[in-house]
Amino acid sequence: MPKLAANLSMMFNEVPFLDRFAAAARAGFKAVEFLFPYEYPAAELARRLADNGLTQALFNMPPGDWAKGERGLAALPGRVQEFRDGVARALDYAAALDCKLVHMMAGIPPQGTAPATAAALYASNLAWAAERAAGVRLAIEPINHRDMPGFYLNTMQQAADIIAGIGAERVGLQFDVYHCQVTEGDVTKRMERFLPIVAHMQIADVPARNEPGTGELGWAYIFRRMDELGYQGWVGCEYRPAGETVAGLAWRQSFAV
Repeated sequence: MPKLAANLSMMFNEVPFLDRFAAAARAGFKAVEFLFPYEYPAAELARRLADNGLTQALFNMPPGDWAKGERGLAALPGRVQEFRDGVARALDYAAALDCKLVHMMAGIPPQGTAPATAAALYASNLAWAAERAAGVRLAIEPINHRDMPGFYLNTMQQAADIIAGIGAERVGLQFDVYHCQVTEGDVTKRMERFLPIVAHMQIADVPARNEPGTGELGWAYIFRRMDELGYQGWVGCEYRPAGETVAGLAWRQSFAV
């Protein structure tokens, strides 16, 4: 049975962010993830986790200027120092939250950036961050071309090649079923192929990114294959509830997760 983590950036939006920890615990979740913690003091987030008996499964490094469309800094020319400062900040939060996995977003290189330049920057920045992330494993995630046009990292194989160059003990694959289906399809076969390097999984149905059972994917089979393949990590519910969050959680009973 997959271990589910509530994504507090997308779920339980009926209440303010800090109250979503308690809401997730009341709904039966044992772990949470979210996009970014940096708006809140790390000590306050740690208290919310402890008060509600929750594990912090994952969060993202600083993305740059999110409001202006930036989605990570690792593959962006001229932003190395800002990237490194963000790594230090993320690792400080990871220590405070006892979080063992941090997602390093690749970013959307500016128009005109040579592919070789973006590739070299991304590889060197990831290697630099991995060397400093003692006790924390980094995750990299292919993101689909429809939701984030121009995002540097798109396919599972591209991510696997990068991980092979640095070492899977330091960098793992963040396997998002939604992004995989939109970009490549053949989800469970890709799951089988890349499971040895998967550090974290995330789920949402396609095409609207709502909860499982609202779209085109065969979730009973997907969840069964996770179990059969022996995946032991957290599965982040990174979906937008189609309606009220708790009412939408009936999918867990439908698919016995």
